[in-house]
Amino acid sequence: MPKMKTNRGAAKRFRRTGSGKIRKNSAFTSHILTTKTTKRKRNLRKSSIMAASDAQRIKALIPY
Repeated sequence: MPKMKTNRGAAKRFRRTGSGKIRKNSAFTSHILTTKTTKRKRNLRKSSIMAASDAQRIKALIPY
């Protein structure tokens, strides 16, 4: 049986932690930054753990 293919778009956006959870970067950071407060932009820099319900779909896209 052939190997499973990794979805390359998902591989660039998500990564697994050591415990198997999915880590993601925040959206809304690329443009129209003048209307966003400094505090909001600073908090958007941080990555976060994806919700378990969404993480199940992403795990299928990045099997390795």
